[in-house]
Amino acid sequence: MAIAIPAIYRSTVGKKAVMAVTGGILVLFLVAHMVGNLKIFLGAGDFNHYAEWLRTAGEPAVPHRTVLTLTEVVLTLAVLLHIWSATSLALRARAARPVKYESRKKSHARGYATHTMRYGGVIIALFIIWHLLDLTFYAVNPLGSSATPYDRVIADFAPDRWYITVWYVVAVLLVGLHLWHGAWSAFNSLGWRTKRNDGFLRGLAAVLAVVIAGGFVAVPIAVTFGWVG
Repeated sequence: MAIAIPAIYRSTVGKKAVMAVTGGILVLFLVAHMVGNLKIFLGAGDFNHYAEWLRTAGEPAVPHRTVLTLTEVVLTLAVLLHIWSATSLALRARAARPVKYESRKKSHARGYATHTMRYGGVIIALFIIWHLLDLTFYAVNPLGSSATPYDRVIADFAPDRWYITVWYVVAVLLVGLHLWHGAWSAFNSLGWRTKRNDGFLRGLAAVLAVVIAGGFVAVPIAVTFGWVG
């Protein structure tokens, strides 16, 4: 068994399966994170209670922050495996066709999707780092660690910090594009797509991307325009 697993992963099908599974884990996290973020529309009390619950979930059965730490470990592994699989597949595809034949040019759609996934992924990675420094480690947040989670979000996207809102929205829209293409690719990799459900799965991927991106974008826009705060 110890030999079979690496052998499977070394195959193209195995790498695509790993990308699909880790992508699914990340999508579930995005949905849960989005729902939590939207609690800001319920007021400071609900949002701060949610933020505190993230750190106390599982108590007293397990120590403080245990569930959150385990979640972070799983997410980190999922991200690393996702990136490693994507990089391996890209390198394998390039090695398989080192010469670009003029007679077999990529379609505009395929080229657009490839560039979106590649360069969008880099921007998303930078966004995640900034997001962690901002609202997890408080290193770049205007109020630092002394404020409540609600106040930190309000300060982050204040009208005079409109450029942070723009940066956040652009990054989230790229997440949406990445998710749209990634979800569709995952359906293919897992063998779920058929001629009969092709249209449905394409629509499902699009709806998933729009809902998640829209949910995340709603918070900074609402704060910047004074609808929350």
